[in-house]
Amino acid sequence: MTLSPLFAQPPVIPLHALAAMAAFVLGAAQLALPKGTTLHRANGYVWVALMVAVALSSFWIHTIRTWGDWSPIHLLSILTLCNLPYAIWRARVGDFRGHRYAMIGLFVGGLVIAGGFALMPGRIMHAVVFGG
Repeated sequence: MTLSPLFAQPPVIPLHALAAMAAFVLGAAQLALPKGTTLHRANGYVWVALMVAVALSSFWIHTIRTWGDWSPIHLLSILTLCNLPYAIWRARVGDFRGHRYAMIGLFVGGLVIAGGFALMPGRIMHAVVFGG
């Protein structure tokens, strides 16, 4: 594994990738650790900030161009930005089941599935993780 292909890119791409990696690690910890604690809430706000950074930074990345400068990944970013406030609201109104499902959906869709596409051959993260 080498980070040199990542840091050879315009600054928005390393920002996007590092925020996504941090969100993945923190999100996995959030799913495993006890819920309802002060630590869970604090980590949750950090995770939300990381996800906002990941989603917003994607709008300056145009390596896949399906519709002009845009791709289906940008639709995922819009969905993420809409669902983050919804997931927080679900917790604030006491619907912890709704909160849990929304957050798991954001984690799986926004990080696991999107991360899987980022690791496909020919993509920058494939070169980072697998070389070449």
